[in-house]
Formats: sequence, C-alpha cells, structure tokens
Amino acid sequence: MSFDELNLKQKEAVEYMNGPLLIVAGAGSGKTKTLTSRVVYLLKQGVAPENILAITFTNKAADEMKRRIHALINSEKQAASGKNHKQPDIGDMLFIGTFHSLGARILKKEAKLLGRTANFTIFDDDDSKSLIKKVISGFNLPEKEKKRLTLPFLKKEIGKIKDELLDREEINDEIIAEIFDHYEKSLKNNNAFDFDDLIEKVVRIFQKYPEILKKYQNQFKYILVDEYQDTNTSQYYLIKYLAEGHRNLSVVGDDQQSIFKFRGSDFRNFLNFERDWEKVKVVLLEENYRSTSNIIEAASSVIANNKYQKSKKLWTKNERGDKVKMIEHSDADYEADWVATQVKNYLVYGKEKQSIAVLYRTNAQSRAIEQALIEKGIPYLIFGGLRFYDRKEIKDIVAGLRYALNPKDSVSLDRLHKEFLKKTYLVLKDGLLASGEKMTPFELIGYFLKEADYFEYLKKNYPNYQERIENVKELMEFAVNFPNLAEFIEKISLLQSTDNISRKDLKNHKEKFVSLMTIHLAKGLEFDKVYLIGTNEGLLPHQMSYYSDMEIEEERRLMYVAMTRAKKELYLNFYNLPSRFLHEISPEFTEFIGGFRALDDEERYIELD
Repeated sequence: MSFDELNLKQKEAVEYMNGPLLIVAGAGSGKTKTLTSRVVYLLKQGVAPENILAITFTNKAADEMKRRIHALINSEKQAASGKNHKQPDIGDMLFIGTFHSLGARILKKEAKLLGRTANFTIFDDDDSKSLIKKVISGFNLPEKEKKRLTLPFLKKEIGKIKDELLDREEINDEIIAEIFDHYEKSLKNNNAFDFDDLIEKVVRIFQKYPEILKKYQNQFKYILVDEYQDTNTSQYYLIKYLAEGHRNLSVVGDDQQSIFKFRGSDFRNFLNFERDWEKVKVVLLEENYRSTSNIIEAASSVIANNKYQKSKKLWTKNERGDKVKMIEHSDADYEADWVATQVKNYLVYGKEKQSIAVLYRTNAQSRAIEQALIEKGIPYLIFGGLRFYDRKEIKDIVAGLRYALNPKDSVSLDRLHKEFLKKTYLVLKDGLLASGEKMTPFELIGYFLKEADYFEYLKKNYPNYQERIENVKELMEFAVNFPNLAEFIEKISLLQSTDNISRKDLKNHKEKFVSLMTIHLAKGLEFDKVYLIGTNEGLLPHQMSYYSDMEIEEERRLMYVAMTRAKKELYLNFYNLPSRFLHEISPEFTEFIGGFRALDDEERYIELD
C-alpha cells in the first residue's frame, strides 16, 4: 500500500496538518487505510514519533494499524532508495494502542497521586466481583435489598459510575453509594485498579492536577482516534483534555454504525464534534470499496430513515451485482433449513471460493441454524461465543433432563449438585425422577425452571441474564416438537457430539466453512455472501426497543451494519411478521424469492406511528 492508492477525499484527510479533523467514514470506505496513512504522513512532515498518539478500541485493531504503518514506512523507504529496509519497531516510535493501554501507561507513572505504587495490580472482572462480594458481606442488608443488589447488578452500577464520571453526590442510591465508597477503599488497600479505573482515574488526575495534564498535552501533540462514535463519557473527556492544548485532534468513524449503546457508547460524541471544537475540517469518505451497488443502495435506503445522523451518500464503482434477496419462511427451523440448503448447494456446485456468513440479532437464534448445518454436514464456526448446546444454561437444563431419563447418569447428577444449593438440588433430584416419564420435554423443562427458580438464579449471577433466558426459551420452543424425553435427548446428544470444525481446518480452508455470529460481532468484517436470519418484528428491531425512538434508530443501525457486511450477495430471511426495516428498502434493489407474499398485503402490513 502507498499514498498513490488513496482517493482524493482520503488524501484530503491524510494531508490536513493542524486543527481538529472529523473524518466521516462510510461503510467499506477505507477508514483504516486513511488513518494509518495519516500517521505516516505526520511522521514524514517531521512530527516526532513520541508526539503522536493513535487510539483504537481493540488490541486487534491496534496490531492491524501497526502492521499497516510498518508496511507504509517500508514502501516509502524502498521507493526512495530502491533497497529493502528492515521494518522499524513502531512500538518504540509512537503510541498505538487502546484507551485502556494508554490509561495503564499513564497510571504507571502517576499512581502515587492516587495512593498506589507503580507495581499496582489491574483487577479483571472476576477479581472485581470477588472484591465487591467481600465488601457487601460487611453490610447488614435486609433480605429485600440482598435480592435487589445482586453481584452482576452492583458490578454494572459501579462500572456505570466510573464510565459516566459521576461524583459522589450524583449517585442517587445511597446504599450503592456506600458500597461504592467501600469498594474504592478496598481497591486502594489492595494497591489495585479495576478495568474501568484505567480511564476514569486518569481523567480524575487531569481534572485535579493541571500540571500533570499539561505534561501529557505537551507530549501528545497529534491525537488520532479510531471508531470515535463508540466512545463513552470517560473516553470522551480523556481525549478532550489531552487535545485541548494544541487542538490537533483527528477522529474517524461512522455514526451510522454506532451499535454499542449497551456498552455505554454515545454516538452523540461523534455528531457533536463540530460543536465541541471550533473551525473543524470535515472530510466525508463516501466511496465504498466493499459491496455491489445494489447492496449499497439498499442499505442506504434503510439508514436514511434515521433522524439523528451525519448525512452522507455512499457510492461505489463496483458492479451493480445481484439484487438483494428477500425470503419468507414459515418458522425459524424452515428458515435455517433453507439457508443450510443454499449453502450446501454452493459448496458442492459453486465454481469459485467465497466467504459465507450467517448473521443474527441474538445468540439464541444460532440454535436452529447450527442444527440445520450439522444435519447437512456443513462445517461452521461460531465467532465470539459458544455453540448453543455448550452454553452454561443449556447444559444445566439438559443435565436435569438426562438425569430424569437415566437415573444412573452420575455426571449429570454431579452437575446439578455443583450448580445449585443443597435444598434446590434435592428437590430437583427427587422431582425430576418422579416426573421424567409423566411429562413431555417441554413440560419437564418448565418444571426444572420453576423448582430451581432458574430465571432468578440467572438474574442473580450473570449480567447477561436476559440473553441466557432467551437461550432457554429457544430450547423450550425446540422441545415442543418432541412427544417424549428419549427422542429429545437423543436428538440433542447427536447434535452435541458433532465435531464441527477445528482451528486447523479454519486456518487452512477458511472458504469451506460458514461463519456464524451476531451482528454486533460482525462489525468491521466482510463476507462475499451474507445470510441475515430473523429479520422479523420482535427480533430486528428487537421487541425491547419498541418504546424508544432512539432505541429503534440503534436497531436500524444494526440492520445497516448487517447489510453492509455483504460484498456480493445478500439474503434477508424472515418468518412471522417481516421487520419494518424490510419495508424501508427501495423495491428496485430487491427480489422476492421462495414462498414470499407481497409486503403490502393488508394482512401483513405494519402500521408505524
């Protein structure tokens, strides 16, 4: 890669020297190439490496940026001298890393200001939970408060206090405020910081010690931030304070791909950039290098319905390509079977190797597609998560069902004994045996959930309990199809025992398997063929978003991200009520196949307020 490969807009962003710069980078528009080229350009203009700060959200993104900068610097030197040069160690030249790695580096030097030494410990989530548990054990809480103040809830609340930079008087719940105070003292006594401290505590130092802030402002004279639309409050202020002295702040991102509100990100930081900084240079990267014209225009027609956004018009020199396919199915299992059949036919008869992905809104949706792929012998890999039957809540319930079917199954009984308190365990042990032959699999799961108070158990112990409950409900929906327990357990066992794909196979034959993942995990990735499943009302947009216009807009951004992952072919599958987002796609870019009925059919039409 060289500077000659940049288009005019990318060059405009790369070569802008001083002052605030907002790079609005549409999907597939060469965001990373522009950002890395800008770093190299600054170095070529004589900016000292130690004066450049490049911040990303993940270590993977940071490593990719370093790799590209290595390649650019090498190609420039080689072009100048005609000789190969050994790659310089970028890590020694300038800081490229995550917000948290930057915070850790600063705290190593300034820890004494917060009553710690430089060899402090960074507590991970498990460490933090253990400390919170120890703290609340010292509180004489009434039973009602114990039920409310679960460990996952307190962990989330403490994280929120730090991420949003709340002062003590801004914490409305006095009990949580007291627990927070004791937790902070305990961290200090342990000479430790938790993960949220790595940003929050640095901001606090900058607020309290202006001379320390000045030191880092003088060091980092050019700041570049990737995925700026995903910043939360503490990250926003960390960057704001560092850049206030020189104002040489370059941010890149796309508000139309802001999909991490549940993690605390606030896309308004991106939209308000021009308000926050005077004389901002704005560069729109609108040429898409990834997708066909039909896919780009179909996705653009959806996202155009969002009110809160930085307007841009994506375009591409790529071919028009196939129209976006919309397919109606009778239910999730028929949908999965259709997708698996299409994939199977392509793998058998396709003439060229292409990457294939199946995307979905919630993890629970993977059950049906996993089953269909397994039954057709198609290798797949789930990214960022476990296979459906490997998930903890599913394994718990299946262990109970297996014991009900086979009382000699000591492994399943041991799992129940390990996972539940003695009283609950004894109730399940006796009750499951007594009910195994009398109940259908669906009824037996219901019995298990009731006697174990299982949903409350999940809520008390896991911050993502809602997702786990959705997985359980998906298992129950599947169980309805089986009249007796033996058949259900046999089916599950056969699915569990399938060794689908090894990491070695993944490395050597990546075009021969299907990638399964949620839309959130797919952000930043691209595939030749994308099958989006469950584009139904209630799933996408998710039913929990119905009561907020802002939540609906985030769901629409999710739809947009899913659609723009596709390079050549995009299949939008649904059953029951089609998503309102399907109505928003201009008909000229779509084709209905299968047993689809017209979207404007009075029976199916969704009236939107």
